[in-house]
Amino acid sequence: MAFRGIYEHSLDAKDRLTVPSRFRASLADGVVLSKGFDPCVWVHTTESYEQLSERFLEPHSPFGRDARLLRRRFHGGSFDDSLDSAGRIRLPKPLIEHAGLSGNCVVVGAGEYLEIWDAEAWAKQEEELDAAAPEIAEGLAAAGAA
Repeated sequence: MAFRGIYEHSLDAKDRLTVPSRFRASLADGVVLSKGFDPCVWVHTTESYEQLSERFLEPHSPFGRDARLLRRRFHGGSFDDSLDSAGRIRLPKPLIEHAGLSGNCVVVGAGEYLEIWDAEAWAKQEEELDAAAPEIAEGLAAAGAA
């Protein structure tokens, strides 16, 4: 399933976030929560997390410094979880701090995974994205991505 759309939810007092109902079946077998490269939390299915690791991390020798650093960041900052009976995930403190999450959050579909953003940070990100999107699309098209 491709994760699409933008949904507003709140982080509760126990650091739980309700997953949008349309995504719960896809995440029923468990999730991997990790630091995004932006100030957000990535939510992967276990399968998509493993595929991402195999595709981008495993081909690189652990003897290379950059590969070691990225593996530490990617795997060391990741946490396994599962949906509770109410369709919520519990966000670990390190991920909450990384993303600056505090009450109102935005869940953003990003294709293979979801992103969880602080609502104010997402509003700023969305403005920047809207302004930059045409130029980014042209650059990707020129590089042969389209």
